[in-house]
Amino acid sequence: MAVKSTIKIDQGKIRKLTRASIRALEKTAEAVHTEIVQAQVMPRDTGALQNESTFVDYSNSSQGSCSIVSDTPYARRLYYHPEYQFSKDENPNARGKWYEPWMKGGEHETFARDTFKKNYRRETGLW
Repeated sequence: MAVKSTIKIDQGKIRKLTRASIRALEKTAEAVHTEIVQAQVMPRDTGALQNESTFVDYSNSSQGSCSIVSDTPYARRLYYHPEYQFSKDENPNARGKWYEPWMKGGEHETFARDTFKKNYRRETGLW
């Protein structure tokens, strides 16, 4: 018994799916950033760290990576010192290591994955 098969790869569809995954990744990174701001977990005095100095870096999105960047000189010090007594006046949930709840093992660890799935389905028209 001989079997013959032909496979045709639709490069246009693959490019469309690739573009959809990049857009979904960028939207997911923005959603995570928004979620963190709305959770009011970042230390806040003047609002510079949370509002002007923290942003989503899309420069590597085509390689499958987006970053949430805080570009102030004090962001690292505040993040890695949860023992500091953060003021709760502006953000009642202010703390060090404010990204931890959205990372593996955190209470919101599935947020990024679930959001990406929704965004990808929307971008591909599957939803």
